[in-house]
Amino acid sequence: MICPVCQWQNFAGEDLCENCGADLRTASTPEPATGFRGPLLGTSLDELGAPKPQLVDVAMDVAELIEKMHREGIDCVLVTEAGELAGIFTDRDALLKLAGRGLEHLPVGQFMTPDPVVLRHDDPIAVAIHKMAVGGFRHVPIVEDGRPIAVISARDIFRHIASRLG
Repeated sequence: MICPVCQWQNFAGEDLCENCGADLRTASTPEPATGFRGPLLGTSLDELGAPKPQLVDVAMDVAELIEKMHREGIDCVLVTEAGELAGIFTDRDALLKLAGRGLEHLPVGQFMTPDPVVLRHDDPIAVAIHKMAVGGFRHVPIVEDGRPIAVISARDIFRHIASRLG
């Protein structure tokens, strides 16, 4: 079944779109997502110029990582293993998963969010907004062939929309 929101080809009988999470149960007849092709929400993520991600290895010491994030003002890093995306670690993870714990010699892989929701570089902004809203995310990695190429934040999207509106 083709998703009416993002045009992703899903398996027949799926309840939710594998790509954007849209509800497919009420979509009896696939329709093109013409409403998301406008200049505001239909713009592909490529056109936003999402920044290159901060990458760290899954084995990096979490105490060192938190010090680096604090020192450099980073709120999100993508965790890789053998060059492929393994997880995401954000300032929220540091607060919720590490508060009150000793951090000596523990790998970030124990505290990252594994297998994060991802986007493709050619997905429209509407898909990114949907994934962020449904999942409660502020950052979503953009991957190509399993390798992270960028990370999009809610702030990036809001800046784009604000610049287009006025």
